[in-house]
Amino acid sequence: MQNSDITYSVNEKVTAEAVATVYKKAGLRRPVDDLDRIGRMLDHADIVITAWSGDQLVGVARAITDYSYCCYLSDLAVDPDFQQQGIGKNLIQQLQQQIGEEVSLILLASAVAMDYYPHIGFEKLNNSYAIGRKR
Repeated sequence: MQNSDITYSVNEKVTAEAVATVYKKAGLRRPVDDLDRIGRMLDHADIVITAWSGDQLVGVARAITDYSYCCYLSDLAVDPDFQQQGIGKNLIQQLQQQIGEEVSLILLASAVAMDYYPHIGFEKLNNSYAIGRKR
């Protein structure tokens, strides 16, 4: 669905249900059936940028940052009906405006998004490590 009337909000209150719906549609592997946990993820994020088509949530970027050195982009999701319109790129640009030029933006990409991030300016790195969650 092409829609040029997308608006963006910074840290606007959004429901866990609305975010879980976008995650499901976009295919993000998140605990979408545990709305309490999604709510905690939103509540404890430092920055949540949302994209709206009218009153419908169509995209979300959720990040954790110190506002001084680094910012971890935890989630970037766009409803498939609204992809290919630059919404993901705009969400990231909005995030970069919030964190400023001193801060590196870091993410762990899902396997299906590996080709997307270099396309919008991210550099692929081979020096990351993780200790996975138990659930």
